[in-house]
Amino acid sequence: MTLRPAFALAALLPFAAAAAPPAHARLVDAKGQEVGKASFVQEDGGLKMELMVANLPPGKHGFHVHAVGKCDPPDFKSAGAHFNPGAKKHGRHNPEGMHAGDLANLEVKPDGRARELVTLKGVSLGAGPDSLLQPAGTALVVHADPDDEKTDPSGNSGARIACGVIEKGSAAP
Repeated sequence: MTLRPAFALAALLPFAAAAAPPAHARLVDAKGQEVGKASFVQEDGGLKMELMVANLPPGKHGFHVHAVGKCDPPDFKSAGAHFNPGAKKHGRHNPEGMHAGDLANLEVKPDGRARELVTLKGVSLGAGPDSLLQPAGTALVVHADPDDEKTDPSGNSGARIACGVIEKGSAAP
């Protein structure tokens, strides 16, 4: 009978440690105007991201997680290269693998809006090299052109038109 409380506590420990805190990003354009928000939640099978944007040019746009949590307008080059802790090549269709920050193209509707629900594989919000919450931070970047999903290093996706630093915690309403 004395083992029962210890057993109950041991059974609950995996649930207490399993959930990583959520994260978010507020995306701005080259003029510093807010154009979108993203939220990130760790779930079984990967990191779930919901992205909502407005006031972007219609059409397909490459969008990626970049390796530096800095979004200095107007060109957002401060966000660095794609997040790539595994030292892979660029593109979901590259036979040599893909960056952890590679995502499918974002399809913006004629009204300038888009909403995406994406599962990011091989990244987390926990500790370690695959975490999007690195000491230098990470950023979510939208590019001007579609990503060809194979050309290293950035898929010929053009200029960076929106950027948001990925930060720990839920976004303010």
